[in-house]
Amino acid sequence: MPEVYGEKNGLKKIIIDNLEQLYEFTIPFGQTITAELAQAMAVIAAQLNREIAVYINRRGKVVRVAVGNTKTVPLPAADGRRALNRLSGIRCIHTHPGGDSQLSNVDIASLKKMRFDIMVALGIREDIQEISLGFIAGHKDNSYTVQTVGPLTLTEFMQIDLNYLTNQIERLLEVNDIATNVAPKEKALLVGIERQEEWEVGESLRELAQLTQTAGAEVVGSIWQKRSRTDAAFYIGRGKVQEISLIRQELGVNIIIFDEELSPAQQRNLEQALGVKVIDRSALILDIFAQRARSHEGKLQVELAQLKYNLPRLGGQGLVLSRLGGGIGTRGPGETKLEVDRRRIRARISDIEKEIENLKTHRYLHRERRQASKIPTLALVGYTNAGKSSLLNKLTDAGVLAENKLFATLDPTTRRMKLPGGKEILLTDTVGFIQKLPHQLIAAFRGTLEEVVQADLLLHVVDASHPQYEKQMLAVYQVLRELGADTKQTITVFNKIDKVDSEYIIERMLRQASAIAVSAVEGTNINKLLTMMEDTIKAANIDIRLVIPYDESGVMAKLYDIAAVNSVEYSAEGIHVFASLSQEYVERYRKYVIGDE
Repeated sequence: MPEVYGEKNGLKKIIIDNLEQLYEFTIPFGQTITAELAQAMAVIAAQLNREIAVYINRRGKVVRVAVGNTKTVPLPAADGRRALNRLSGIRCIHTHPGGDSQLSNVDIASLKKMRFDIMVALGIREDIQEISLGFIAGHKDNSYTVQTVGPLTLTEFMQIDLNYLTNQIERLLEVNDIATNVAPKEKALLVGIERQEEWEVGESLRELAQLTQTAGAEVVGSIWQKRSRTDAAFYIGRGKVQEISLIRQELGVNIIIFDEELSPAQQRNLEQALGVKVIDRSALILDIFAQRARSHEGKLQVELAQLKYNLPRLGGQGLVLSRLGGGIGTRGPGETKLEVDRRRIRARISDIEKEIENLKTHRYLHRERRQASKIPTLALVGYTNAGKSSLLNKLTDAGVLAENKLFATLDPTTRRMKLPGGKEILLTDTVGFIQKLPHQLIAAFRGTLEEVVQADLLLHVVDASHPQYEKQMLAVYQVLRELGADTKQTITVFNKIDKVDSEYIIERMLRQASAIAVSAVEGTNINKLLTMMEDTIKAANIDIRLVIPYDESGVMAKLYDIAAVNSVEYSAEGIHVFASLSQEYVERYRKYVIGDE
């Protein structure tokens, strides 16, 4: 039984039968259409006041019939040649209610994408008013160019020698073959939702565009919808889904990126409705991390995050398939492919977690050696692209990659440096944070981010030139809270002040406690920052005198582990110790303290 594609809901059976009968028409070789087929399409289109479309192959056989609405018709996939210098061998003839046959941008985009022999529009009112057609006339800058003809009468259209026209087009395409050695960039459409309590949607989509470009795709447009809550099935409204479908066809979009994480059901529904790949911000960030990870541990962490993200997104019957061998209705020939895939992913997740745990143990041993050396550790934290790597290079000549891109560096880098007073410290550059950072990444990178938790002092680097710098700071604080590092002593470093014109803005930033404005590129106030780091480290350690009773001499061993012991004297009352102790340990040893602190 021939199938009618498209929006059939609400159509009477007699209309469906009439549409199915269009498959019975045949067109003589080399002829564009017959008067009988054109008239039959006109009658149905006038009755429905909708677009209908037929695909006809070069043998003159109707191979697809589809029905749409008053504005467009969803074009089904069709078998045909797909070499870049060959046409598909299929012509598309569709109706335009209202009588205007001019090809729309969506029509032309579909012609290029499907490489139809010709794209034809029949302007229908009560009967055929006029006819227009378009065909591929060559290519420029690795993209097809289109020539349109019309409006024509039905007689004029039927007189066109289609065989001659298609041969000429393919000969032209063969002479000027489109380059096939360079993979075309993916064309992305960005989608967001506007909510009052969150980031301004335009700014959030601009950041999403930066992420998309970093991942290697071309952003061809963005669209958003104002909603108080998301749609359970599609995230956005169904009407907006239809609008996106039209934009996708018109702009030749092959990937749609949503600004928030989609549920597996939403992602599946959107891909079915739109017919292209749909991903969310989380998947995009994971893709960037996969491209940028260089160390073995970094690659493992990214793979772990991706596996945990993809596991619930494997298609199928969900929990039903996870209960094999569990009683009536679950026994059968064996595991399904889906369950095998899930089992393999879970096994791989387990293996990676064990390997990361081993690496974590090695890091712990290194950290113990650093702590035993009593060298203070400082960690650079901040929003991605705030200039952390540039600041590390300026302070230590580390030579790490510093680009004007989001997530330019992922792997942590630690360098030893001296402060103005001669004291040595260790400075670590950590991965940048971002709003809506995928929780899978925070979990996977928790081992690496322990450098933040263990640091004696945090340098929170802020891009002072960014219009949303305050919201970026809040996003960083949120991640620090998740790591349990939000109570750490912190110096706020407002970077890129060379790009800030207003002295008032800088003055307002510096009202914050423990804040300084610098330019890592220009070197502005770098010496002041070093002095501030030194003073803060000194203030964090308190010089105290203690008397440890001889029967508690085990306390001495602990003191040597956690403090800088400056002198030890033995007397009748106990062991007199003069040490520099960090603030967090002072309370623990307060009962041994003597004299003024």
